[in-house]
Amino acid sequence: MAEQPTVVVRGEALREVPPEQAVFSVTVSARDKDRETTLARLTERAAGLRQALDDYPEAIERRETSGIFVRPELKRSGERVSAYAGSVTTTVTVTDFTVLGELLLRLANRDQTTVAGPWWQLRPGSTAGAEVRRAAIADALSRAAEYADAVGAQVDRLVEIADEGTGRAQPMMRAMAFESGGGAQGMELELDPQPQTVQASVVVRVAVTEPTKLG
Repeated sequence: MAEQPTVVVRGEALREVPPEQAVFSVTVSARDKDRETTLARLTERAAGLRQALDDYPEAIERRETSGIFVRPELKRSGERVSAYAGSVTTTVTVTDFTVLGELLLRLANRDQTTVAGPWWQLRPGSTAGAEVRRAAIADALSRAAEYADAVGAQVDRLVEIADEGTGRAQPMMRAMAFESGGGAQGMELELDPQPQTVQASVVVRVAVTEPTKLG
């Protein structure tokens, strides 16, 4: 019995979907000639930052300390210390974008505070790719049917689906940096969440009926 002919095709799909998370970093700093004073100010500002973030429990999905930095500043000659500098950086992940602008401005208005971001992204393990994967398979099957029809055959059955790799295109980073300086009260910051590009590609092998239009 002759082996049933097959067709191998590649299917692709690409979609833009709304981001699910916004990530930004906030750094509080302190500097003084006295080490204990520097540490005390740094501790106070870090505690104040935590209190400010506590006011947005529904909007903030997670926050984590991503860096602590304390070092002496030396004079140009010798090892004499001229001052001590320190900073604490916190990475914040927000899912409620309606309060994101307000939160960023509030944090940026704090003394010796720097805010950077946001970076838009999908949630790790997001199901946003499910639709695009189905679309890629549908594209492959449509192509297979077109190839089969070109030779007078029909798709008979699916033999194999191979995922060529599903991923998100690297979005352009939209980042803003704020440094504390006061005067943010009464201001409003409008943000435009950046759509995320999701793409998928598959290779599909299908068995087809005997061609009738060869040659």
